Amino acid sequence: MRGNDEQNGSMFSYVSPEERVPPDHPLRSIRRITDRALARLSARFDALYVNFGRPSVPPEKVLRALLLQALYSIRSERLLMEQLEYNILFRWFVGLGMDEPVWDPTTFTKNRDRLLQGDIAAAFFDAIVLHADSKRLLSDEHFTVDGTLLEAWASQKSFRPRSEDPPSSSGGANPHVDFHGERRTNDTHRSTTDPDARLYKKARGREARLGYLGHVLMEHRSGLIVKAMVTPADGYGERDAALVMIEGLRSRPRVTVAADKGYDVRDFVAELRHMTVTPHIAQHTTRRSAVDGRTTRHPGYAISQRKRKLVEQGFGWMKTVGGLRKLRHRGGALVGWIFTFTAAAYNLVRLRRLLPATA
Repeated sequence: MRGNDEQNGSMFSYVSPEERVPPDHPLRSIRRITDRALARLSARFDALYVNFGRPSVPPEKVLRALLLQALYSIRSERLLMEQLEYNILFRWFVGLGMDEPVWDPTTFTKNRDRLLQGDIAAAFFDAIVLHADSKRLLSDEHFTVDGTLLEAWASQKSFRPRSEDPPSSSGGANPHVDFHGERRTNDTHRSTTDPDARLYKKARGREARLGYLGHVLMEHRSGLIVKAMVTPADGYGERDAALVMIEGLRSRPRVTVAADKGYDVRDFVAELRHMTVTPHIAQHTTRRSAVDGRTTRHPGYAISQRKRKLVEQGFGWMKTVGGLRKLRHRGGALVGWIFTFTAAAYNLVRLRRLLPATA
């Protein structure tokens, strides 16, 4: 018998969002770990808000919504609010009831910027790492450091001489700019769209792009990111950032740090040895390597060379799924906030697979 296609809207629903989400849904494990991390940040949240006035958007809900944006590759906060309007799964994860109104995108963005002032992304990232450490998933001795180019939300046309007056609006939305044959450097030019972005060339023969450098320190036991930071894109940012992130490992005995051959520089290797860190760095093939037989003769060096490639999985996820292939934010502070938060989202995805469903 053919069913009736008549559609009658129901006034009431007696099924809660909690009951509609399957017990084995991947977001359930991520939600449990996220809630434990947010509980640790409650004191920080209290310091960001005054004790009077109209209640604001709860910071816990803002962070859960931003996690959904990274996990589901939602390209804008306006689309994120649209999804929250009708997606029951998203409402359940954020903590919105079926009848609760969704925030205006501008209101949501302002509340996100409030969290930027309290450096909440770094605190949330540290809370996720602490949870992984409490489950004995982190290595205390073996790490990998690496960096990647983050393409800025700015075009080549915006990279103009510092002494030049800002372009007038008479040229239209996309004015013609001829910079061919002009020598352009970061010392003489800067982007009018994102002044913190720098012109950077990843390798010889490649095109130069406006961007930032994102850096991570990954441990080898589970492939989790334990440090993340963003620096201006220049020729020394990767090694300088690596030393900053490795600084916290000096107190640990017998630490090894792996890296690709771009880090095979005598000054960098010497500084690692001065920090009592063993440099498991890939040897450069076109010139004399700074890593000698004292390191390469040990079997642990070959293991580090295999494990260090796990860091590319993190960068690949953060760029393809997390939406960092082309940045959607401007300014070094906000880009660093988003990069650190996306690294925390990547750790959550890995923890869901590493931990039991009830952990």
